[in-house]
Amino acid sequence: MEIILLENILNLGNIGDKVKVKNGYGRNYLLKQGKALRFSKENLEFVSKKKDELNKKNNEIKNKFKEIAKIVNNKTFIFNKESKDNGDLYGSIKPKEITNLIHEKLKVDISPSQVILKTELNKIGVYTVDINFHTDVKSHISIKIDKIQSK
Repeated sequence: MEIILLENILNLGNIGDKVKVKNGYGRNYLLKQGKALRFSKENLEFVSKKKDELNKKNNEIKNKFKEIAKIVNNKTFIFNKESKDNGDLYGSIKPKEITNLIHEKLKVDISPSQVILKTELNKIGVYTVDINFHTDVKSHISIKIDKIQSK
């Protein structure tokens, strides 16, 4: 499926780019979310005319995410979890838990889909987690997992 992007999408392209994607990804995500249009001459002309407006909107979104990234960047968040004697947790920490803790501590809304886990957070220790706010705005946080102290 050939589409025209209406916003910058990581690992795919920028506003106004004509790209080929799999049918399901194009139809079920990009078109449905309003991130792209089907490729046609009419849509290409439409995007060419609207490109300045789309870039302006994209810059506003990017600036909003830059502010959030400044607040969150290089912060450490601590989780106290029950663990086995060897340091393994009984369950791993998921992006949803991370975003809930960030919201609780900093009053900042982040979507779980923006949290990029390189490894599973299932042992006691310190992990670096990336947050991908926008194609041009990224942030790094530290997640420290401690054992709950028994009484």
